[in-house]
Amino acid sequence: MWFEILPGAVIITTLLSVPIYAMYGLDKLTIGNAFRRNMDERFSRVMYQRDFRLTDNPYKMNGLDAIPDEKTN
Repeated sequence: MWFEILPGAVIITTLLSVPIYAMYGLDKLTIGNAFRRNMDERFSRVMYQRDFRLTDNPYKMNGLDAIPDEKTN
């Protein structure tokens, strides 16, 4: 019957969703933020690298005060 497929479908759906929900906890544990940045486009990667270079924490909200002043010679 059609309902015989339900246990298998539930098992497969559960096993495929485990990594998605496990990444929330792993990111929270390792980087202190549960959400990752989207690195699909070049502009996003450049902004991530800029924030990391300026403050060593790309997930912290940064304003103009986070950018160091230029030294004049």
